[in-house]
Amino acid sequence: MRRLGDNNDREWFDAHRAEWQRVKARIACVAGELIAGIASFDPSVGGLRPQDCTYRIARDTRFSNDKSPYKNWVGVFVCPRGKKSGYAGYYLHIAPTEDRLLGGGHMLVSGLYCPEPQVLRSVREEIVDNGALLERNIASAEGFVLDTRNRLKRNPAGFPAGSAHEELLRQKDFCLEKPVAEEWLTADGAIDRIVAEFRRTHPFVEQLNRAVQYAYEEMM
Repeated sequence: MRRLGDNNDREWFDAHRAEWQRVKARIACVAGELIAGIASFDPSVGGLRPQDCTYRIARDTRFSNDKSPYKNWVGVFVCPRGKKSGYAGYYLHIAPTEDRLLGGGHMLVSGLYCPEPQVLRSVREEIVDNGALLERNIASAEGFVLDTRNRLKRNPAGFPAGSAHEELLRQKDFCLEKPVAEEWLTADGAIDRIVAEFRRTHPFVEQLNRAVQYAYEEMM
């Protein structure tokens, strides 16, 4: 992916398309192994296919100042009903260190990113009702840290100042992240290590998904 980042144009990509196809096949294999491993502790992801959890290499440049045609990273997002479902899940991000998405480099991320307004409100209501549990679930995900970069400065509408767990209520995303070194990611047994790390975050993801499911039921 570093070579693609340095040569991010269609002519170079077309000349190296066979190389990308080999990488794509390897990522599909990794996705299949992650699905199976995560399903061993979170049955809600059982039955997913690699294509349900992986992304196209082409970038959508319509609304971006960066017109580079291709991503220089790959990701695998394992969540109930697949990557477009809106549910919380488990995300593996593989990228050069200089890539600034998610702070740069290789990352493990668990949680809920950019939820729809109704879903976000449901999660905040879950925090009002069970914020102490969410705090415990965050703390039990040893080695992961809550990403607080996308946080409101004040409480959202409908949640007055003085509410319990105000810092969590101000979150717009709910993601636990853990950077990992390239050597950690490429050494033998990487899938087992990744699955073991994600297992620590299961209670956090499960609680979020109860709120997501409730929002979807209300929207029906």
